[in-house]
Amino acid sequence: MNLLITGSSGFVGTNFIKGASAFNIKEVDLLTQKVADIDFMGVDSVLHLAALVHQMKGAPEELYFKVNRDLAYEVAKKAKDDGVKQFVFMSTAKVFGESTTGKPAWDENSDCNPIDPYGKSKYEAEKLLFHLHDENFRVAVVRSPLVYGAGVKANMYNLVKLVNQVPILPLGGGSNNRSIVYVGNLVALLKHIIQTQATGIFIAGDKKPLSTTQLVQLVAQASKKKIRLIKIPNFILNIAKKINPSIVDRLFGSLAIDNQSTNTQLGFIPPYSTEDGICEMVEWYKKLNDL
Repeated sequence: MNLLITGSSGFVGTNFIKGASAFNIKEVDLLTQKVADIDFMGVDSVLHLAALVHQMKGAPEELYFKVNRDLAYEVAKKAKDDGVKQFVFMSTAKVFGESTTGKPAWDENSDCNPIDPYGKSKYEAEKLLFHLHDENFRVAVVRSPLVYGAGVKANMYNLVKLVNQVPILPLGGGSNNRSIVYVGNLVALLKHIIQTQATGIFIAGDKKPLSTTQLVQLVAQASKKKIRLIKIPNFILNIAKKINPSIVDRLFGSLAIDNQSTNTQLGFIPPYSTEDGICEMVEWYKKLNDL
């Protein structure tokens, strides 16, 4: 099968290519190549991973829409015109919103209410792409929660670093639910969707969500670190919410998604456990930092 990938140099893309012997892969760098110049001749499927993700230093809102919506549609339109049969779009759980605290987990049929420019731009891209869908051009959208594994950056990397450096953490007694997905499970899902030429909206995820406390405990276990977890009193949490609600929600709020329908529809079982993924991530972190 001939596969064209955009954004192949990113975290998901590099992991996808590592074990992609089943595909003849053509990589396209949209930073240096114009969409009009892309040669889709002989391509069966396109995996569109190129995106502008959340920028810690901020980015203009219109840039998110230019990259995540307009560029994705432009690539898909050219692919369809040139005879490609399937377009797989990497989306995000953020199209649903920011939190499921006090609510049921989101599934493939849940209403979407994106809050930030990243989620909004991805959701608008999904809608435009499905307008291109027909019997000759199959569109698949994969909504993913936080992806982790060797090579991860940002919040998950910082959490592993924290566990390895600080023996006492105020993250005990957590009862929240946060869905995550090991990059190996996400890659396996993407490959399955491409190989079966599936179409529709799909949700990636490990087999079950974790509380922040459980996640920290798994990282500590994989790191062979003894840590003490202290539960923060509710009145202190309430004060912290007023000062910095986003950080408190990321640590103690819920963002759970239910991917049972995806797995049943596709006949797919995530091949790796969360423990497997965290162990691999921690081993990579330790080698990276000579620990």
